[in-house]
Order: sequence, then C-alpha cells, then structure tokens
Amino acid sequence: MTDYAKAREVAEQAREKEWARPSFGRQLFLGNFRLDLVHPAPAPPEADAKKGEEFLRALRRFLDRRVDPALIERTAQVPDEVVKGLAELGAFGITIEEEYGGLGLSHLDYGRALMLVGSYCPALSTLLSAHQSIGVPQPLKQFGTEEQKRRFLPRCAKGEVSAFLLTEPDVGSDPARLATTAVRDGDDYVLDGVKLWTTNGVVAGLLVVMARTGKKISAFVVEADTPGITVERRNAFMGLRGIENGVTRFHRVRVPAANLIGREGQGLKIALTTLNTGRLSLPAVCAGNAKWAVKIAREWGDARVQWGRRIGEHEAVARKIAFIAGTAYALEAVMDLSCRLADEKSNDIRIEAALAKLYASEMAWQVADELVQIRGGRGYETAESLAARGERGVPAEQVLRDMRINRIFEGSTEIMQLLIAREAVDAHLTVAGELIDPSLGGRAKARAAVKAGGFYARWLPTLVAGTGNRPGSYPEFGALARHLRYVERTSRKLARATFYGMSRWQGRLEHKQGFLGRIVDIGAELFAITATCVRAREDEAELGRKPAEIADTFCHQARLRADALFDRLWDNSDARDVRLARHVLRGRYTFLEEGILDASIDGPWIAATAHGPSATGNVHRSIR
Repeated sequence: MTDYAKAREVAEQAREKEWARPSFGRQLFLGNFRLDLVHPAPAPPEADAKKGEEFLRALRRFLDRRVDPALIERTAQVPDEVVKGLAELGAFGITIEEEYGGLGLSHLDYGRALMLVGSYCPALSTLLSAHQSIGVPQPLKQFGTEEQKRRFLPRCAKGEVSAFLLTEPDVGSDPARLATTAVRDGDDYVLDGVKLWTTNGVVAGLLVVMARTGKKISAFVVEADTPGITVERRNAFMGLRGIENGVTRFHRVRVPAANLIGREGQGLKIALTTLNTGRLSLPAVCAGNAKWAVKIAREWGDARVQWGRRIGEHEAVARKIAFIAGTAYALEAVMDLSCRLADEKSNDIRIEAALAKLYASEMAWQVADELVQIRGGRGYETAESLAARGERGVPAEQVLRDMRINRIFEGSTEIMQLLIAREAVDAHLTVAGELIDPSLGGRAKARAAVKAGGFYARWLPTLVAGTGNRPGSYPEFGALARHLRYVERTSRKLARATFYGMSRWQGRLEHKQGFLGRIVDIGAELFAITATCVRAREDEAELGRKPAEIADTFCHQARLRADALFDRLWDNSDARDVRLARHVLRGRYTFLEEGILDASIDGPWIAATAHGPSATGNVHRSIR
C-alpha cells in the first residue's frame, strides 16, 4: 500500500460516516436547498442570552481597562495579571458546564466573546480559543469519563491553561505518519516523541497529546510537569506575537492509563469531532477583525481628502469599503448561524463548521489586505511608529500579519477544501464507490452499477427545476428573496457539476484538487449568502432596512465570485500548472534562480545564536 493510500485509509477510518442528523451543508451540495434547516435561526433561551450578555459586558470592561494590546505586541507576551484577570472572569471556562466550575454559556456567547477579544488583541483570543476549542475542555466534554471531567475541567475553568499537541516536525495534515508513541506498561502508558507548534504549550498545565498506540492513534490528557517533558523552544512568528507556542519533547513520559480519552485508536476521531465545533472559534475572530476594519475604513475614508474629495468617495476606494462592510456583515452572520446550530444540536454541522472556518479565514485575510491598501503608507507603517510621530496608531499592518495564520490554523485552506469535498461527494461514493474500486471484480461492479443507476435515476431529475425558478418564492425576505432563489438554483447546478466530475474522472476525482476546491468554494459562497439573508431578515425588526442594504450588496458580490468559479471548473490551467510544477521540482528551470542571494538561516546557526524567551532549552513558565 502506498503512503498516500495509507494516509487516506487512516483519515477515512477516523471520519464520522453516518449522517444521523440533518445537515444543511450536505443537502446544499446535493442540490437540495433546505432553508427550513436554518431559517428561522435557532434562538437561545432568554435566560441564557441574558447571562451571556452580562459576561460580555464584564469582558468588555476588563479588556478596555486592564489590557494593553500594544504592550502585548511589543513584548510578545501576555502579562500574567491579564491571564489571572481573565481567569477570575471565567473566560477560560466559557462553555464548561457550571457543575465543573465553568460559566456554562453557549457556543454563540463563546463566539461573541472571541469576536470581541479578537478585534482588540488577536493573540489573546488565540490563548483562549486554543485552550477551550481544541485543548482539554472540548475533548473531555465529548469523550471524557465522568471521573476525568471532575479531575480536569474545574482546573481548566479556573484558568489552568491547556494545549493540543498533534503536529510533529515531519507530520502536518498526514496523521498516518505520526511518530510519537504511547506504549502500555502496566497501569501507565510511556510516551516518546516530539511535538511542534504547540499553541499554549509553553505555559500549559494540561496537554491533550495524540500518540500512536500500535497501528492506531490515541488521545491522552497529560500533566505538563510530568518528568520527561521538555519545552525545548518558544517559537516566534510573523503575527500573533503574544502567543505561547513551542516545541515539546516527550522522553519516556509516564501517563496513567486512566488519562486515556475514549478508547485506544479513537484519537483521530476525537480530534476531528472536537474540531467540528472547535473550528468555530476562527470565524468568530475573523468576524471581529472584519468589523474593526469597517470602523477604520469608515473613519479614514471620511477624513482623508485627495484631489478635492474624501477618498471614500472615489470609486476605487468606495469599492473596497463596500467589500469590507459587506464581508464583515456576512462573516458575523456565518459565525452567528453556525454557533446557533451547534447550540441547538439537532443538525450535523461538520460541513457548516468547516465551511465557516474556510470562508471566514480566506475572506478576513482579503479584508485586512484591502484595509492596508486604503490606509496606504499608514497601513504599512506600524502603530507604534505612527504614534511616535504624533499620528493615531492604527495597527492595520499588525492585523494583516495576525490574520494570515487563520488560513493555516486547524486545517489549511487546501486541506479544508479536500475535507469538505470528501463530505460533499459522500452520497456519490456511497452508491457508486464500488464502481471505481479497482480491487473489485466484474460481478461486484455489475451489482454496483444497478445500485448506482437506481439512485441517479431518482436524483438527477430533481436537479432540473425547483423553487429558485419561481419568481415569487421566499416572499418573507423581500428584495433579498432573489438571492435565495439564486442559491436554490445554483445548488442544483453545483450538484450537477459534481456529478459530471464524478462521471468524467471517476476514481481520479480525488486527485482533481483544483476542481474540488472550486466546488467547495462555490458551496461556501452559497452558505454565506444564505446566512447573510437569514441574519438580515432577523435584524430587520430592530434595525429596519439597513441590514438588508448591506446584505444585498454582499450577495451581489458573492454571486459574481460564485459564477466566476463555475467558469473555471472546466476552463482552467490546472493540468498545465501541475506539469510546470513537476518540471520546477525536477530542476528544469533553475535558471530562474540565477541573480539572487538566499538569506535563509540554517538550524545550527539559530541554536547557537538564540537569545531570550526564544532560546533553545526548557522555557516553560507559569501564568496560572
């Protein structure tokens, strides 16, 4: 079996195969626009909403009075007193149940909290989200025993930081190559290995560690002060300068068998299931930064005058401001709807959460880039430099740097596209997978052909016409109804395109990553249009027509992007790109590299010259 086949087999074994609950996203990719699954959006109970609002007010006061984001950026550290203050507020246990010492708030309130914190200090929101979304609390809430919950969750709720350790120096999104091992020895497991990019790992008291138990992967809660654990380095990055991220080594670390989460071999399933809701932290932070960008773009576009007019009145800049405003509203709508669906628990949101993460991280990056462009030289200059020469210190360039990681965090854009695409074609693989399985014989394929023929005979006619072809449909949405009709029509078109791709490439479809990526990106635009219209319809009661005006412009922008993606499904340079890349990798075009100098630094030089908190060695420090 090839390495690729092994990796695919491991991933396939870990994914949740059943669809026990309805899924808006799954039906969308099948050409079935189920608006009833998301409209009206589930509303939180009034008492829960009130409790969440009280916490958000307290959090806002704390940030405004006791947190200096410029200091965190300058020193690349979150002060201990800030962490202690957040712990006293309960910010480390927002979604942990009250019986375990947490606030017991909803995912919606958690998202709004991260949106608030992220708009002010993205490094601080990373500390909180890495602890709660993928750290110890979330896996234990879903898979932990009662004894594990009572041992660890109160500590997490009180502010003992946790971290999630999966990535290794040679392993990113390919878990089949995981090298860290956990060998059973009596009542313990003995862990050996190295973990890279352990966000919060430098200061964490509790760790979730993924390690290989035999041929499968398992998850463990590990005390960070256990003998044999060394934090070898605190890493530095282009953005998020206050995060505590390092390299962690395990050398014969003894972990009680009672600390195994779930069963042996469930590690990847635990990780993937945790991320179904854990990924929602990133859309929240992205929405917060996009909303902040609206404020800065509005103020600068109104104040700055060039050629006798405010720059915001010039069409070139006005288009950017409109993009920022429309996208900010859409990102909050996507975050809001996804969190509500997660709270209601009646829908399977694995696709929605993944779409939200993918879409928000890509669009927020574009928003930050456009804000820097609007600000011009002042967008490229640091806030500290601006303030030093007497101007307002707007950290636009910092936000651009901070936002860049979101396209990589918790699944890169490319991996997210493949993950969503796998779910999007699941129905096809269920009925027609045996047709493209090279290991099966003629009789098995004949039976599969009959099964697939029956499915497609029933399914394909449903893609011809639908509600989106009727001009008067979705009347409660007023002028926005045309955009929902577009979503309905386009979801059927998207399903037909997916079927054509399956028919054309069959088993080779999984290698057509350009095609699959565009299929997913179209679905993401349709999901965003839907969420935006639903949000605008709800906001109308309080804000009148203003939300619909923003939503209408955003939907037009999104439709243009979706239509362009459709054009590129079949007319693109994918094959040429792959061929050219192969030649590049084989050294055919090394003449392109002539006339340059490479400023890269080798590892030994770094180790020999490192200083301060980034130096090689154990730099674990407590901020409890």
